[in-house]
Amino acid sequence: MDLSKLTSKLTKTPKRMGRGTGSGWGKTAGRGNKGAGSRSGKKLPYIGFNGGNIPLIRKLPKRGFNVYKPTEYQIVNLQDIQEHLTGISEIGPKALKEAKLIRSEDKPLKVLATLKGTFSLKARFMADKFSQSAKKAIEGAGGAIEYLKR
Repeated sequence: MDLSKLTSKLTKTPKRMGRGTGSGWGKTAGRGNKGAGSRSGKKLPYIGFNGGNIPLIRKLPKRGFNVYKPTEYQIVNLQDIQEHLTGISEIGPKALKEAKLIRSEDKPLKVLATLKGTFSLKARFMADKFSQSAKKAIEGAGGAIEYLKR
C-alpha cells in the first residue's frame, strides 16, 4: 500500500465550469440556453417550490380564522376549588397557585363549573373569566364574583 495512491471521495475536486468546449462544460456551462436559470444572480427557489406547478400550500383550502396571539386561559373547576380550598374567604390567583391548581399567577384565569355534587363554598372569587354555570353556582352558594382587570 502506497500513501500517495490513496484517494477519497471527500477530496474530490469540483467541476471547472465554462472553461472551453473541449472540457465538456463550456459555452453555457451546464446552465441551459435561456431563462432565469442561465442568468447571473439567479436565486434558488423558495421552500415548497414545485418546479413551476402550483405548490401544495396553495392547493390546500383556507378555512376559518386563526388568531395571531390567542389568549390561553388557565382553567380551574369548582370541584377542585371545593376540595382543596375550604376555609378561605378570598379565592384568587395567589390562593390557587399556593394550592397548586394553576401554574402561574400572571396568566389569565377562567373558572368553570364542573361539579359532581352541589357547590357550597361561600367565598369571594377573583378571576379573569367565569362560565355562566360557574356564576350561578357561586352566587347560589352565597359567594361573590370579582373580575380581574389585567
